[in-house]
Amino acid sequence: MIFKNKLIGQFYLILILFFCGVVFIFWWQDFRRTQQPLIAPSESKENIALNEPIQPITLQLELNESKVKLGDKLFHEPRLSSDNKVSCASCHNLNTGGTDRLVRSIGIQKQLDFINSPTVFNSGFNFKQFWDGRVETLEAQAEQAILSGRLMGKKSWLEVINKLKQFSKYNFWFRQLYPDGITSDNIKDAIAMFERSLYTPNSRFDQFLNGNQNAITEEEKEGYRRFKSYGCVSCHQGMLLGGNMFQTFGLLGDYFGDRGKVTKADLGRFNVTGDKHDRYAFKVPSLRNIVLTSPYFHDGSAETLEEAIKVMAKYQLGRQLPQTDITLIIKFLRTLTGEYQGKPL
Repeated sequence: MIFKNKLIGQFYLILILFFCGVVFIFWWQDFRRTQQPLIAPSESKENIALNEPIQPITLQLELNESKVKLGDKLFHEPRLSSDNKVSCASCHNLNTGGTDRLVRSIGIQKQLDFINSPTVFNSGFNFKQFWDGRVETLEAQAEQAILSGRLMGKKSWLEVINKLKQFSKYNFWFRQLYPDGITSDNIKDAIAMFERSLYTPNSRFDQFLNGNQNAITEEEKEGYRRFKSYGCVSCHQGMLLGGNMFQTFGLLGDYFGDRGKVTKADLGRFNVTGDKHDRYAFKVPSLRNIVLTSPYFHDGSAETLEEAIKVMAKYQLGRQLPQTDITLIIKFLRTLTGEYQGKPL
């Protein structure tokens, strides 16, 4: 009996020691985790892209370079217009930030468009095209622009195709890339391929997001903090700092009532859906290369970044920003200018 009790006692002792050992192991592992840094030594709490609402633009895209070159020719081809004077590049000049820097673009016979032309740079990353998002793809956007009466003249695709077929170089280029030669779909495909090549990576802010703490100054970092703290980043986020959602212009103030002279173009997304909730809603513009693309907004009403920030603060945030904060935010926005084909814009 005594021997049996001793065995039972030893068994319980071993069980208790085993339990204590398991508890110690879990405690030690947890203790070690608490002593390790939350992020890798090569990373920084301030510049980890995954922890920020903004992501860097990818450095390289896989594109058909031959189609890009053909699309480049077509993008700059005035013969796509009725009067042979207006090309896609007329409204989207690559030397001026991908825009024409006009309040409203000028089409054939000096007709004014109804709205400000957004930049073509990085347009391949937009979730929809045009301010009102009326088309999904760059191909559809190219078609609307080419067949537009005000910009490039009202005409049919047959007229456009017959024009291009008069030039042996286009016949040759298209046959090299497309078995069926010059067609409307192939024209749109080539232009869209070129526009997708117009991405602008490696801005100083992208370098900062990718780990280079010295890519931007302390004032620029502070401007970014103000940009986030005021809530600007709720609409201007993602890779483009915009281009991925719709938002009503005048959330906390009557922008159009104060401005006056409301036009059909001011109705924005409503013109597409007919939904009253979409009245005055527009695709949030990208802030990439923003210092190069004035004037601002769909109506081109803000000539400077300072003016644009004040309007946004008043009508989207319902507040007035101190001049110091406006200056700091502008410093941050200047870090968003990227590179095209390896050269700064």
